[in-house]
Amino acid sequence: MKRLQDKIAVVTGGNGVLGGAIAKGFAAEGAKVGIMGRTEATVNQKVEEIKADGGDAFALVADVLNREKLEACKKSVLQNYGKVDILVNAAGGNVNGAVITPEQSIFDLNIEDFDKVNHLNFKGTLLPTLVFAKEMVEQKKGSIINISSMAAQRALTRVLGYAATKAAVDNFTKWLAVEMNQKYGDGIRVNAIAPGFFIGEQNRDLLLNKDGSLTARGNTIVTQTPMARFGKPEELQGAANWLASDEASFVTGIVVPIDGGFGAFSGV
Repeated sequence: MKRLQDKIAVVTGGNGVLGGAIAKGFAAEGAKVGIMGRTEATVNQKVEEIKADGGDAFALVADVLNREKLEACKKSVLQNYGKVDILVNAAGGNVNGAVITPEQSIFDLNIEDFDKVNHLNFKGTLLPTLVFAKEMVEQKKGSIINISSMAAQRALTRVLGYAATKAAVDNFTKWLAVEMNQKYGDGIRVNAIAPGFFIGEQNRDLLLNKDGSLTARGNTIVTQTPMARFGKPEELQGAANWLASDEASFVTGIVVPIDGGFGAFSGV
């Protein structure tokens, strides 16, 4: 029997590179996966990809910052499947004005853009949790997996807003793990995955030249990664499948680095 057989999962940002890979991993292990995203076309495309691979998936079109839409999605999931076993908060991203380029200083930070990044990464994790975890409390069981970043644990240049908001996700993960167990028993677990460097649409031009060679920043990252490469999206699946499954029934409040050794390397 597959480890996630008949479990119902919701993956916010499931139409993206990393969220989509996690969703595919869940489906391969027998889960029915709700792909949530703002763009209907890309949501449907990911659903069809999973179905073409023999998995079971369904579309949930919503912005993670719109609680009304999130509630409507939860209602739909419950009407069709009767429960929510797994929530992955993979929606997130960055905004240019919250990045400090080499030519800039901290004083060039755009506060409005910083707020946008905070809303997307932290509030965009908090709101879906408030909506879907309430059902887990009723069920007395569930697994929440937040997507953090190694930028939350290491001081990386440029990505001030992104790093700060992912650090908030780390803290929230641990706080909520304690809150859930102390108030609602041992059936609800809250953990996070901290990816190292993976190529996505937002960072591709920062890390790779148009010919596929490394940019200066990409080269710095690879030389600071003991495995000497970027991660592959499917390499998130093993940890995500484990954290979502009953095999991790005594695991809560942790942040799992998937980074090719980046966090362990001192550079020497």
